[in-house]
Amino acid sequence: MATTAPTGETRDHDYLWTLNFGPQHPATHTTLRIVLKLDGERVVDAIPDIGYLHSGFEKIGEHLDFNQYVTVTDRMNYISPMANNVAWHNAVEKLLGIDLTPRCKYIRVIISELARISDHLLSTGAMGLDTGAFTFFLYAFYQRERIYNIFETLCGARFTNSYTRTGGVMHDITPQVIEQIRDFVRTFPDTLRDMERLLNRNRIFVDRTKDVAVLTREEALQWSASGPVARASGVVRDLRKDEPYLAYEDFDFQVCCARAGDCFARYYVRIAEMWESLKIVTQAIENLPSGPANVGVDERTALPSKQQVYQTIEGTITHFELVMANRGFETPNEECYAAVEAPNGELGFYIAGDGSDVAYRARCRPPSYIHFSMFPKLIRGHTLSDVVAVLGSLNIIAAELDR
Repeated sequence: MATTAPTGETRDHDYLWTLNFGPQHPATHTTLRIVLKLDGERVVDAIPDIGYLHSGFEKIGEHLDFNQYVTVTDRMNYISPMANNVAWHNAVEKLLGIDLTPRCKYIRVIISELARISDHLLSTGAMGLDTGAFTFFLYAFYQRERIYNIFETLCGARFTNSYTRTGGVMHDITPQVIEQIRDFVRTFPDTLRDMERLLNRNRIFVDRTKDVAVLTREEALQWSASGPVARASGVVRDLRKDEPYLAYEDFDFQVCCARAGDCFARYYVRIAEMWESLKIVTQAIENLPSGPANVGVDERTALPSKQQVYQTIEGTITHFELVMANRGFETPNEECYAAVEAPNGELGFYIAGDGSDVAYRARCRPPSYIHFSMFPKLIRGHTLSDVVAVLGSLNIIAAELDR
């Protein structure tokens, strides 16, 4: 079978090179493999091969209760686990008809936006590193460590946080965490401006990303793209605005979009979104409502605090029912789908209830799985050196790929 090379000459497939890009390649982070067909330096075809980080997270969702499963969501998009925690319990609470307290909604907004900044810092930082911008990478990862410090003070864990609970959160936010967040939103803008100056007009980075792997608005819609990938192609859709959840209606922020649809546009949309996330976190932390962070113990849905367990009979009974006696809250024999605007795009969970505290069926709609399917289309006709730029612009997280 013959192919037409970019120069117009006809080349037989016998002359094509087969190159395994990953899983050992640094740009694939040992978890992705792409089988490339090359005509010299030109990519003729690309076959994504998933399965290097198999977790079985959908099947596990049918064996763990709604609070236990939050530990699995940490391992999906492990770059922004807080956002996964919020997405899972957002679906659970929709199924159960639970209305969160105002304070809990604000806390979840804060951790979601900090997770977005953390995810975008890794995405843009790794993209810069893969294209030779090592200094930019160091700037980004230092700020990620500061966010990890905030999460560690908040819940005791830096990486796999498991912070949310059905009807609330593990611990209420403390004054120490509030001060850490205030310090971060006050000082991070200086670093973000330095990062923009380092890369936005860097000749090497611009040449390697502009007009590379262009995704048109129509193609983005046809391929079900979401998040920064879709917005970089002119798709003005953001679940925080279009289908508001938690307390996003209370905050003033803009949806960041571009029109070019190339690798540079996907990078720049993420940079712009970090500025908007800072605005949201600032508004939320300065207007944090008072009151409880969890719904009341009488509803027998949220885990009571240790003080309630040790000092009140209602707290003791609720803890016994939910934890010790394995008699959790009952769910309706219904099904629901709920999604949030995660850093990579629409992260949704479909849950089917059967009356128990364990999902009869749990299904996930992870953005990386959708976006990775577009990679062969985007890379065809480009050179081998463009693979890392295109892959980095999509920000594929392998743990979201394998079911």
